[in-house]
Amino acid sequence: MKDFSFTGINLAISTPFNEHGKPDFNRLEQLIERYLAAGVRGFVLSSGTGMHVYLSQEESKALVAFGAKVIDGRARIVAQTSALLVEDVVERTRHAADCGAGAVMVLPPFFEGPTDDDGVFEFYSAVARAGLPIIGYNVPQAVGVEITPALLRRLCEIPEFLAVKDSSGDLSRQAALVRTGLPVMNGADPLVPYAMYAGARGLIWGGANFAPKTCIELVAAAQAHWWDDAREIWRLLEPAMSLIWEGDYVQSVYAASEMTGYGAGNPRRPLSRLSAQKIDVLRNALGDLVERERLAV
Repeated sequence: MKDFSFTGINLAISTPFNEHGKPDFNRLEQLIERYLAAGVRGFVLSSGTGMHVYLSQEESKALVAFGAKVIDGRARIVAQTSALLVEDVVERTRHAADCGAGAVMVLPPFFEGPTDDDGVFEFYSAVARAGLPIIGYNVPQAVGVEITPALLRRLCEIPEFLAVKDSSGDLSRQAALVRTGLPVMNGADPLVPYAMYAGARGLIWGGANFAPKTCIELVAAAQAHWWDDAREIWRLLEPAMSLIWEGDYVQSVYAASEMTGYGAGNPRRPLSRLSAQKIDVLRNALGDLVERERLAV
């Protein structure tokens, strides 16, 4: 079996933006240092939670380069290199390799791309030419392509294809992927403890932006199979993790992070800040997490 070194939390870090809507590299450095101090040992740069689809190629590459320089070997690095053109994915992946990333996360072909298994296989085979381990990204509700257990087995025949991140939000489907015996990473916030119990090998977690300390405690308990402890910690996290999954995901992560002391500014257009009413609902769902996390900042 291929070596899998991305266990535990890989934080899908939010991209900070300044008042002009441009990436704020000073704030990014501050956030990375805070997350490292909290115990985060894996980062996904230019993540979905970090608004990858609303970054230009040059902005995304600059974030990967800067983030990797700040991390400087102190944590694992995954870079998202998804793009519409396979040539762009390969170029971004080679850039990520030059920056020191240990793997890339790549969506299957999307926006009227091939949806058959042969087309998806050929796509990832082409990306593999860049030479970095690949984490496939299963989010069928967004891209219209599902990585099934049969397709996962086939993709893992590609030497560089390491694992799949499952963000379907469907625990039964994720468990079916896990039963292949191949590395599966959970990407659905409300499923974290259940996915770990089912055998998910790692987590790519956007909601951990606003509660890194508590999320790390949960994962440590689950990895030790202290399930009673994990359930008690999950009681603190579950209301907010479930709420953000219901809609306005990225905006909610940005807003919640402001409340707990890990603010990344406002999301970039076309996304807007949450309404006052939604912020009140989110604050109520966070409950004791606000004070709990601020004590760690």
